[in-house]
Amino acid sequence: MSLLDNADCVVSLSVLSCFRAGFYDCLTARADALFELTDALLCADGPVKSLVELTLTAEHPRGHGALYDGLNCGRIEADRLRAELAGLPLPRADDGRIVLAVDVSPRLRSDTPTSADRLFCHVYGRAKSVSQFIPGWLYSFGAVLESGRTSWTAILDAVRLGPEDDATAVTAGQLRGVVQRLIAAGHWCEGDPNILVVMDAGYDVTRLAFVLADLPVEVLGRIRSGRVLRLPKPPRLLGTDGRPPKHGPEFALAKSATWPERTYHDHRNDPLRHRDGPKLGPAPPAAYPPHLLARPRRRTTRHRRHVAPPAGRPPARRPQPRPGVAVVLGHRRHRRRR
Repeated sequence: MSLLDNADCVVSLSVLSCFRAGFYDCLTARADALFELTDALLCADGPVKSLVELTLTAEHPRGHGALYDGLNCGRIEADRLRAELAGLPLPRADDGRIVLAVDVSPRLRSDTPTSADRLFCHVYGRAKSVSQFIPGWLYSFGAVLESGRTSWTAILDAVRLGPEDDATAVTAGQLRGVVQRLIAAGHWCEGDPNILVVMDAGYDVTRLAFVLADLPVEVLGRIRSGRVLRLPKPPRLLGTDGRPPKHGPEFALAKSATWPERTYHDHRNDPLRHRDGPKLGPAPPAAYPPHLLARPRRRTTRHRRHVAPPAGRPPARRPQPRPGVAVVLGHRRHRRRR
């Protein structure tokens, strides 16, 4: 009763009470056993290493039989639980924008060789900073970020990846479902800033941005600091001979001397697309680094830039194909003796 004197605590308790009631409604079979098991798991003093330990807590008054019966025969509506999580108060950034994060976390289970749908999870730092492949399951988590440091994470969705699943396609479907539930819950309305989705290196950001183009989201991905890219090829000058280059100069993220100048092009105000609109776009924000606005291409071993000839030397001309006659002679051993 002492908590009722603080208004913030009263609001927090009311939100928690509503969420507990909604979570209980999501349990369609063995609801009491699963609900008490969840309370025992959250109220445990330390990490839970076995299920039998949960029966010793005060929040779980049932026996071993009810525990295993709830796990084996219990049912939960996952879609309804996702909707309940989306309806909770969400943290926002300083500018009022919702920031989502998506990442894949492995659950290593090398001691269960008979479990189905296990994958080889790539982990680091388990044996003298050497990467290893350990059997387990991969889970894709979607959470809401907030400004400042905190040990709590507002997870909105979790999906397990199968052996035949495409990680990019699963992530796109997961983000689409999360954004649609947030819009349905009233967290985003027309006129609000777009939802920012941040992700680590390894995601196909270009493909995700194309698939989620119809949603009010902005995708931001991280690339490695040692990545070397190629800028778009420069315009071809009149009177030059030789094969034109396929790519522009080198662009290395680790070398600031190779960074291009800041350029910005607003496709919404493109004069070729909208003839009645303005011809110049707005100025780029000062916080944007130059390599995020240049739209470079990744360098590959098959596509290399042609080196310019030295000064004073004419460029080499590629021989043009000419029509001719090809004569094929047989081997000497197969010639007929005359």
